[in-house]
This record gives sequence, structure tokens and C-alpha cells, in this order.
Amino acid sequence: MSELPSLSVLVPVFNEVGTIQFLVEKVRAVEVETQIILVDDCSTDGTRELLERIALEQPDLEVLFHPVNRGKGAAIRTALAVASNDVVIIQDADLEYDPVEYPRLLEPIAQGVADVVYGSRFLGGSHRVLFFWHQLGNQFLTLMSNVFTNLNLTDMETGYKAFRREVIQSMRLTSNRFGFEPEVTARVAQMHCRIYELPISYWGRDYGDGKKITWKDGVAAFWYIFKFNVLDRMRGPLAREVLAAAGERDTAAG
Repeated sequence: MSELPSLSVLVPVFNEVGTIQFLVEKVRAVEVETQIILVDDCSTDGTRELLERIALEQPDLEVLFHPVNRGKGAAIRTALAVASNDVVIIQDADLEYDPVEYPRLLEPIAQGVADVVYGSRFLGGSHRVLFFWHQLGNQFLTLMSNVFTNLNLTDMETGYKAFRREVIQSMRLTSNRFGFEPEVTARVAQMHCRIYELPISYWGRDYGDGKKITWKDGVAAFWYIFKFNVLDRMRGPLAREVLAAAGERDTAAG
């Protein structure tokens, strides 16, 4: 296995008082150098107060707070502004995705063959059996995204996406809620990034466990796929130009 790059773990948090402390422990247990950035999106269930206490007890954590609820995408942008390690990964706070997967997701980037890695729930990893219609909806959204991006992803909506930091920080990202997933996928395609997809385990929860995404977000995703692939295309630097500049900076520093 290649030497793994350092990792900035971005955790958008909203009303996850029952899982957030355990999640931090699981991230810390992974044998990868990590910067943990938690962004509370104006929680109302005691999560905010718990994070304030955790921040005092663990000063190496970076804990940020939104004064009003702005959505997952906005929380990710807030965290991105302070991310400083080699690779960035998005980590939901609800434990549907297991941080034990980090080393596998980092490996293609460590080997220099990928700029972005998607962890797919539909490539054979172990998973909790839940809702047929949710899976069908996810697969249909992935199909529609693939039509516009010309990618052959199996899971566009996955919560586990890892990026070389220079790549994601160079993107123009605007979505505030769950539109982040189709938007960032459109940007990855427009920047011609090298993308790998790997199977991951998935411990999905149902609405009784606090799952927040609804059918309305699925309908909105259709609009976001069209918007960010047709109406609002990114015409910024290609990924190879961003990475070349980063490589020159690293060489100069060495």
C-alpha cells in the first residue's frame, strides 16, 4: 500500500446529538493523519451545546457554528474554507458511512491515478437492507447525471466523496442543501478530473432513526442536474492545471 496522504474530514452537522461524539471517536481511530472540521448548521436538539463542550475538551478539533440553518452544501463550503490537508472527504454525522473506509478511498489518490474517488453503495459492499424506492430513485438520479456528464458512475448521490484538496477548493460551489451532490459531480466532470469509484459498506438509517433527506430533495436533484450541467457550467481551470500549479508549489517548497 502507498503512503497515505493527510486527510481533512469535513463534517456537516444538524441535530445529531446521539451520534456526533461517537463519530469523532471513529474518525480518530483511523490510522490516517486527519484534520477534523465540524460545522454545526444551527442544531436545535442539543448538538450545538455538545459540540461547544467537545471543542473545549479537544482543542485540536475545528468546530464552527452557523447562526442560522443554511443546509449541508453551505456547511461543506464553510468547512472547505479552513481545510488544509492533502485530501478532503465529506463525512455525514449520522454514521451511515464508516470512517474505516478512509484508507481504501485514499489509495487511488496516493497512487497518483485519481483526483477524485467516489465510494459506491451499489458495487457490492455490505449494506443494511432498507427502501427499494430510495435505491431506485438514487440509481435514476445517477443515470440522469451520467447522461449530462458523460460519466459512468454507479452512485452519484453517495455521501463518501474524496478529493485532492486543490481540486475541490478550485470549484465554484453554490448549493446550500442536498444539491451539493449533483453540483460537485457536474464540476468534477467539467474539470476533467480523474475519477475512481470503489465499493463501500453502507449502514443506512430510516426516518425513525433521524434520516433527513426526503422525496422533495430527490425532485429538486433533477433541477440541479440540469442547472449545473447546462445553465451554470463551470468554466474555470481544468483539474490538470490546478494540480500542475500545486505540484510546482510543492517542488519549490522542497
